[in-house]
Amino acid sequence: MGKDFYGKVMLLMELIICVTLCALDMPKSRKIPKSEHEVRDPIHIFIHFDSDERRVIDSRPLQRLRHIHQLALTYLIYPGTTHKRFEHSLGVMDLAGRVFDIVVKNQNVSEEVRRFLPEINQDNKLMYWRSALRMAALCHDIGHLPFSHAAEDKLLPEGWNHERLTKEIILSAEMKPIWEAMTPPLRPEDIVKLALGPRKAGLKFSRWETILSEIIVGDAFGVDRIDYLLRDSHHAGVSYGRFDHHRLLETLRILPTPATREPALGVEYGGLQSAEALVIARYLIYSQVYFHSIRRICDIHLCDFLAQWLSGGKFSTELESHLAMTDNEVTTALISAAFDSSKPGHEAARRIICREHFRVMYERNPADLAVNPESASAIFSAAEKHFGAESVRTDKYTQRGGSYDFPVLQRDGDSVSSLALSETLKAIPIFAIDYVFVEPEKRREAEKWLETNHDAIIREGRAKEDE
Repeated sequence: MGKDFYGKVMLLMELIICVTLCALDMPKSRKIPKSEHEVRDPIHIFIHFDSDERRVIDSRPLQRLRHIHQLALTYLIYPGTTHKRFEHSLGVMDLAGRVFDIVVKNQNVSEEVRRFLPEINQDNKLMYWRSALRMAALCHDIGHLPFSHAAEDKLLPEGWNHERLTKEIILSAEMKPIWEAMTPPLRPEDIVKLALGPRKAGLKFSRWETILSEIIVGDAFGVDRIDYLLRDSHHAGVSYGRFDHHRLLETLRILPTPATREPALGVEYGGLQSAEALVIARYLIYSQVYFHSIRRICDIHLCDFLAQWLSGGKFSTELESHLAMTDNEVTTALISAAFDSSKPGHEAARRIICREHFRVMYERNPADLAVNPESASAIFSAAEKHFGAESVRTDKYTQRGGSYDFPVLQRDGDSVSSLALSETLKAIPIFAIDYVFVEPEKRREAEKWLETNHDAIIREGRAKEDE
């Protein structure tokens, strides 16, 4: 019995060896390349894209966004906010495609809207515009400077902003062959339109193009805003920017506006509360994260540094120079300058790197505004005279855009204004800040000075305005 067992084992081993040798002699099968791809994402779980879209993602302008912080220096206050523009761009692309698929579904489009937007009835055009929309969403931020918005207003030549840089990159010789190789081939001008919208693109828009651009950059339901609210709150570790976006997306519709019957992006009545939650989320995260006083003063110090470090005090708008400049180069220069007083921008760099930033000595409050709407400006002017221009900084911002008036589809099939249905939307205030900062070495002195002179400065400032 033992010999029989060992004999069977030997036969089995010989069989395994024969099969292995045969396999080695067989020609290797060619691996079929994937046509669909996906990446993990903390907000949308999986983001899917095809091989054409992957070539855009792999392009130099998109890959540069891996090195541009979404929230500039906010990580100095909320350490988790080290996420980049790259993953935000992927998220906006994903959301844009989802919204497109929802709003063009046959059962979601009324006959009135079909008459206004004949493109909805043509499948070949829908395929083209879905692709153009996703690529516009993907590329909407490729013109951003290092640290995003922090330095844009002051450090670009007159007439330039990140939208104009985005337009130049989309139309560039580097991107043109990528658009032409897509299926179907895309016209770069269409991508520009949808990425920037009518106010920024400087091009003529059809009704259909206006609607599609609204999906990305619209004040009410732009997916750019939806993604950054969800993503920024996640990485900051706060709840302020979160809302039921799943419900909101499913109830989005293209609807006739009540006054003009022109088509616009709106929401079914059942999604109105989700729309309200979006607006509330936006207000709260601006108040608590984006307008945090330390984040704002660090942006000011960063601008001061860049104005001294950059050649000519401005960022270059030449595309090669733009694509070569990221947060990495600026951060290296900041750290170097912070510990070397001979380097340009040393003082501002030291303020950021060594946590010696200016401190708040005054911020707007309702009582002072009731006496003098420009109370912060009055205090800044007085403080500048008393402590010197180098010791004081000011920061003022008032909300732009943010229209909460959009069509809502009622159960009877009629579209009405959101403001006619929602007391919540009418009650949400605009967000605004007015800060006056002073260098930390003079903070205690400044607090005592302000306590003594506060009322007189505000009243005097109001008297000058009345004159």
